[in-house]
Amino acid sequence: MEVIVYSKPHCIECNLVKRFLNDHKVNYEVRDCGSEPHYLEEVKKMGFLGVPVTVINGIPIHGLRTDQLLQALER
Repeated sequence: MEVIVYSKPHCIECNLVKRFLNDHKVNYEVRDCGSEPHYLEEVKKMGFLGVPVTVINGIPIHGLRTDQLLQALER
């Protein structure tokens, strides 16, 4: 399973998404849009204007949507 979290430092929702994934013992890669602007361009190409965006096996989820996160993790 490939999980990527696009986030920025000091983003409360981003930290909550990462905490949610940690609580569910999910390994993930963090892509910091604050220090690496090209990651923000990747977010925009997916059709989103901000973070957090979590990509689970190619499925992008914007924001702290625990219902959608769980659903994607179960696939």
